[in-house]
Amino acid sequence: MEGSLRREAREILAAAGAWLAELAEEGVERIEAPAPAPGSAREPAPAAAAAEIPPVERTGDLFGAAPGARPRPTLEAVRAELGECTRCRLHEGRTQIVFGDGNPDADLLFVGEGPGEQEDLRGIPFCGRAGELLTQMIEKGLGLARRDVYICNIVKCRPPQNRAPHADEAFTCRPFLDGQIDAVRPKVIVALGKPAASLLLGRDVSITRIRGVWHDYRGIPLMPTFHPAFVLRQYTPEVRRKVWDDLRAALARVRERSGSEPQRSV
Repeated sequence: MEGSLRREAREILAAAGAWLAELAEEGVERIEAPAPAPGSAREPAPAAAAAEIPPVERTGDLFGAAPGARPRPTLEAVRAELGECTRCRLHEGRTQIVFGDGNPDADLLFVGEGPGEQEDLRGIPFCGRAGELLTQMIEKGLGLARRDVYICNIVKCRPPQNRAPHADEAFTCRPFLDGQIDAVRPKVIVALGKPAASLLLGRDVSITRIRGVWHDYRGIPLMPTFHPAFVLRQYTPEVRRKVWDDLRAALARVRERSGSEPQRSV
């Protein structure tokens, strides 16, 4: 009996360790206490809660329809529609909106989770330490200039303490991400980390299980891989090799779909 209890305890600890490792992959710095159960004496039940990523919904005349179904928007039009957004709580703590960066006709589009401190200050996605590593991956690993690709995030305002975006925040910002994708019309999308992959795939995923496996987003090949922030924390030959493999596969798919080298900015 004592031996079985030890085994059960080891299994529980292993499961907890795996869960914490997955949170660490995405840069989660703290875990907030859960809200009181609906109907409890401490707090009334909320009118609505975003426990999971909502299903895909596309509305509006500017962007968000299936590619080719409506006129191609411009990034300028998408940015103008976003405006000085106050649609979700994230606007309360931002310095500025961090929209996107790179070639508006890029063949390769990278999607991360949200701006960090340096991004919030400078208004450019992936310009901190993780951004420096991403730039090295693009330039040294793929042989492209950073300006040849397009880089954006699923939310455009910095989440508090660099936490992962909540589902309702990501859903509120999703039409503008779709607008960016519609405007750029990349040959391949690379999802950097769990939040980006989960949003684009419409379900909660484990990035350790799906990275390196091809998926599809509205007719565009989608490659999930580790977020550069995770690579910085787990800077091992194995982790780096997996990311290099994923990015090279993405570049090969770009070449396959275009029949030539990736589109370069001028």
